[in-house]
Amino acid sequence: MILEILNHEYQYEAEKLTRVFYPNEKINVVYERTPAHLQPKLTTVIENGKIRVEYADGSGNVVFSEALPEENCRDRELAVMILVFRALSRVSGYTPKWGMLTGIRPSKLLRSLEEKYGADEGLRLFEQRYFVSRDKAKLAQSVSNAEQKIISLSRPDSVSLYVSVPFCPSRCSYCSFVSQAMTENLIEKLLPEYTDYLVREIEYTAKIAKDLGLRLESVYYGGGTPTTLSENQLERVMEAVDKNFDLSSVREYTIEAGRPDTVTAGKLRLMKQGGVSRISINPQTFSDEILKKIGRRHTAEQTQEAFMLAREYGFDNINTDLIAGLPGDTAEGFRFSLDKAISFTPENITVHTLALKRSSYMAEGGRVEAEKSRLADGMLEYAYKTLCENGYYPYYMYRQSKSLGNLENTGYCLNGRECLYNIFMMEECHSVFAVGAGAVTRLKAPRSLLIDRIFNYKYPYEYINGFETLIKRKEKIYKFYQKDRQV
Repeated sequence: MILEILNHEYQYEAEKLTRVFYPNEKINVVYERTPAHLQPKLTTVIENGKIRVEYADGSGNVVFSEALPEENCRDRELAVMILVFRALSRVSGYTPKWGMLTGIRPSKLLRSLEEKYGADEGLRLFEQRYFVSRDKAKLAQSVSNAEQKIISLSRPDSVSLYVSVPFCPSRCSYCSFVSQAMTENLIEKLLPEYTDYLVREIEYTAKIAKDLGLRLESVYYGGGTPTTLSENQLERVMEAVDKNFDLSSVREYTIEAGRPDTVTAGKLRLMKQGGVSRISINPQTFSDEILKKIGRRHTAEQTQEAFMLAREYGFDNINTDLIAGLPGDTAEGFRFSLDKAISFTPENITVHTLALKRSSYMAEGGRVEAEKSRLADGMLEYAYKTLCENGYYPYYMYRQSKSLGNLENTGYCLNGRECLYNIFMMEECHSVFAVGAGAVTRLKAPRSLLIDRIFNYKYPYEYINGFETLIKRKEKIYKFYQKDRQV
């Protein structure tokens, strides 16, 4: 498809919205008029006092054309996006449930509208201005309400810590994270060396937090699968966090034990003794057939065994992840998996929508189909209804690009068991200092809306080889806070 951007600067927004309808099509963005092609063409133009969008099919026939007087449009970007949405909905016959929203955090947009216009009018504008369906608008409102009480816990001197362990027993076919499957070479050489450097970065990052007088609110180990580390390696990392950070103010300490086949009694004992208050044990599905298909080398029974073992070691805050739309899954299969997860009574159940990212194996030559999107949407509807009936409520939500149907990932929890880090991070409440390969430190100014980021090297070998450069980058944190404190 050709996307013409003429006389305006909204290319990024127009392209993102076009990808909602055609997530795996090649979109050629051009900035001048092009002749008729043997492929569809979407023209967006502001000229002669009008904002116009046209769609021509592969034969050059204009099958949609609509214009708005520029003088009547207080927000030109919004006007362009409304016309693009109308055009693509008309020609595709598909209306996304999140309407024309392409952002990661729809609940944040809704909350801003409610703060400005009041709850009822804000919700009405959210639905009508952005073409959001009623059920998704109500979901966003529920999440926004739940998030608000957690957001209020964050203080101007708050900070959270993210520890990246980008290794897994095997690579899932849908995974786009910077994670490496375990091999003998990784286990024998890279993991010990990576642990050494990770400890060093934790020590340096803790010094920055101490120098700036920051208060640690939450700790989160992600990846990858942090419990891929051996017991000794995990203990070294946890000791580095404990010795260098003041953990007395920490409200929540999470380690993802996402792969059930990495959960051992020794690691659970170590985590419990080290103050970890929340873990994740993630089946993704309770179908052994689908687990094999997506490259996970564990069984549904191993998930149950790991979960029960964690309970034996006293963990009373466990998250369980499921994915809607996995290849080969059916509505009945997903219902079975969700019902099975509920039977364990985890404190959190997070329901993701399958996203086909370019760097995942599954995306190679893949194509998102409307039928798969409708199937995933039905799974999410069942999850919402069933989880709410069983005492869970949605407290956290975000969206990824190229998700089936542009649908969402939602965290549900039992009363009072929200994952604080998820909300602190997603709602950009305060800075998150991140360590490890692929980690991104996000700086949030306490006195303004300023956001900045510091990127670590993506891959473990790069991280190790470029460690000194990476450490120098972190000096930017001092300058960021010094500048904010001068405001």
